[in-house]
Amino acid sequence: MLEIDQRVTKESLLAAKKLGFSDEQIAQAIKKSADEIRQIRVYENIHPSILQIDTLAAEYPAQTNYLYLTYNANHDDIIDKGDQPPVIILGSGPYRIGSSVEFDWCCVNAGRYLRKHGDKTVMINCNPETVSTDYDEFDFLFFEELTLETVEEIYRKLSAKGIIISMGGQVPNNLAIPLNNRGLTILGTTPDKIDIAENRSKFSSLLDELGIGQPEWRELSTLEDAVEFANKIGYPVLVRPSYVLSGAAMGVASNDKELTKFLRKAVDLSKDQPTVISKFLENAKELEFDGVAAKGQIVKYAISEHVENAGVHSGMPH
Repeated sequence: MLEIDQRVTKESLLAAKKLGFSDEQIAQAIKKSADEIRQIRVYENIHPSILQIDTLAAEYPAQTNYLYLTYNANHDDIIDKGDQPPVIILGSGPYRIGSSVEFDWCCVNAGRYLRKHGDKTVMINCNPETVSTDYDEFDFLFFEELTLETVEEIYRKLSAKGIIISMGGQVPNNLAIPLNNRGLTILGTTPDKIDIAENRSKFSSLLDELGIGQPEWRELSTLEDAVEFANKIGYPVLVRPSYVLSGAAMGVASNDKELTKFLRKAVDLSKDQPTVISKFLENAKELEFDGVAAKGQIVKYAISEHVENAGVHSGMPH
């Protein structure tokens, strides 16, 4: 049975949602979890409406599918999804390390491919400078934040077929496990496989299990253990948080002081995921193998060698 907090009445919760507070923000304010707030909200049947952005400033009736969620309405402007449930594609969000233009290219092409083969498409993104927020690229375009709460509300509102998270980069990837835990269908690589690749400790353990060579490594337990391990294997060492891309919060430490600084930064960025320390190999070449597989068989692949040595993010493989 759901236990209702007296501080969270239907009226107070609806008022907070109308002001734009997320479940997470409300939870932090009253020392509860976001999931508890969500349960209360669902119990009280408090859900957002889908409204259309007026791109013509009310001069003429807007016909675009530029949409957003709001709790300040009790109707939906657009909900007709045709005879079949649509496919949701998660965009990359604001451009930064781990989220850039190549992911937008992937999202747009995924949407075009789906539409070509008869699927209705939904894009969720919040970056106005991307092609994926051109409203003629998708059947439904939501200019919204990429959070668990927002994606779930849109998914259930449109009775979506599933969600493609593999095109948008790190932000959608970080939602794989939470979305799966809510019972939403993830299309493509399964969330448990994504977790093995993103979780540094699980991935390093898998390499050991498969007998694939890698530098000596250890999952961070305490700062003292990390310093002891680094001194045992010898500096420099590489600090790698989980669920990050393109070197965010990674660092090559050459002494105890640098190691402490990088570890604190990594733990702050990836609080709920393991940070791994490994021996950093100097003057090493970095090569990449990128592949696409279907039913256990590689169908497309590319091998590239980085211009710079390992540890330098040049962004220029050849």
